[in-house]
Amino acid sequence: MTDIAALKARLPSIRIEDHPTLVRQKSRDFFWYSPVLKRQLDHITADCVVFAKSAADVAATLAACYDLDIPVTPRGTGTGNYGQAMPLSRGVVLDLSLMDKVLKIEPGVLVAEAGAVMAEIDSRTQAHSGQELRMHPSTAKTATIGGFVAGGSGGVGSITWGGLRDWGNVTRLKVVTMEASPRVLDLTGEDLQKVSHAYGTNGIITEVEMPLTTAFEWVDVIIGFDTLTEAAAFANETGEADGILKKQLAVVAAPAAHDYFNRHRRWIPRDKHIVCAMIAPQNYDAFLTLTRRRRGAELLFSTSGLSEADRKGLPDIYELGWNHTTLRALKIDPTITYLQVLYPFPNQLELVTEIHARFGDELPAHLEFVRFDGKVTCFGLPLVKFTTEERLDEIIRIHEEMGAPVFNPHRYTLEEGGMKQTDALQLAFKREADPKGLLNPGKMISWDDPNYDYTSSRTYLFRGMQMEET
Repeated sequence: MTDIAALKARLPSIRIEDHPTLVRQKSRDFFWYSPVLKRQLDHITADCVVFAKSAADVAATLAACYDLDIPVTPRGTGTGNYGQAMPLSRGVVLDLSLMDKVLKIEPGVLVAEAGAVMAEIDSRTQAHSGQELRMHPSTAKTATIGGFVAGGSGGVGSITWGGLRDWGNVTRLKVVTMEASPRVLDLTGEDLQKVSHAYGTNGIITEVEMPLTTAFEWVDVIIGFDTLTEAAAFANETGEADGILKKQLAVVAAPAAHDYFNRHRRWIPRDKHIVCAMIAPQNYDAFLTLTRRRRGAELLFSTSGLSEADRKGLPDIYELGWNHTTLRALKIDPTITYLQVLYPFPNQLELVTEIHARFGDELPAHLEFVRFDGKVTCFGLPLVKFTTEERLDEIIRIHEEMGAPVFNPHRYTLEEGGMKQTDALQLAFKREADPKGLLNPGKMISWDDPNYDYTSSRTYLFRGMQMEET
């Protein structure tokens, strides 16, 4: 157990809370999207929460915990979905949400502390200079920019700008190491890959620099089709229409769109497969021209010219996409879970048709069109009607046999979530920046078990969890 009294003595000017209710709340993220992770992680809690207000607080906390051998798990606002921010070894949850300052807004450049909420950043940059972030998760109204870089991979905006891993989408990170005397590192260029999407296992991100782009009053649009194949083909065509600036481009199959999108339901017939898009206003007429040229396309909804009465209470269209789609489905049907699937270019449309014909109503389609390695293709976040863990594993296996890799959202480790191999760069940096292995223990298999067999069908379980499972 953590020596909380000793920690408080070392950090008298930093708020430390150990009330069980608060600690449990701060120890959780959206892991419960997965019935597998809910079974494995529901009991997980830290011993206390440290609330950092500055990079100096972070460094002081890491130095004290290093000396006391206390594990530290960083947390923004807990909007991740795979248990990234859950303290598998108890210890300290390091809450960074109070580090929320916007430090710099310049043409094309944003610098912010890690705890700044992304929608609030956009509000600031729009008011300051008519700019906005290139991309954000569907949870932008609550997600922090540091959490997005540490745990995300892309989102709203990825149809134009690609993913976080693409060079230029993150330009600088300030990171604090966990050593006897923590260092503050400014990482740029190739060094960004050491900590980007590393779940805070090898350094605490305290400051983020990302590019800004022109902000628009985006037009939210829903287009209906009679078949999933037609909807996917139209979304792909729109993605490839380089003259039309878009920020979001998703497909949701019938009847899921009607059944789960409560506030838009009056515009969505139950038998329509839909394309949800965010289009720049200056390109809206061009988008409508593209729509009219596509046989079977039906304009169901648009915020262009929508009355204030009809607009009132409607969520932004991006809140029907990405994992908000899953969240809306879960609120109505608690048996729903999801997958994360890549339909590789250039056969993405054929794969979409083949896979969803194979599974039918068991796997309602949800596609997010993106630029991936410079090509327009789509990720699937299909809604899975969960029955058993064995069937879920079988569904994943069938996807991969059919040529659609799965980034498994039912695993909490870096490697099992998609890499299925050691990231040598991140591992080497962990040895340097976290020599005791106290940062977010249990999330990097290659640190705990270098000989782990990624080809096996068994789930990796962190040491403490292995004992609980037996």
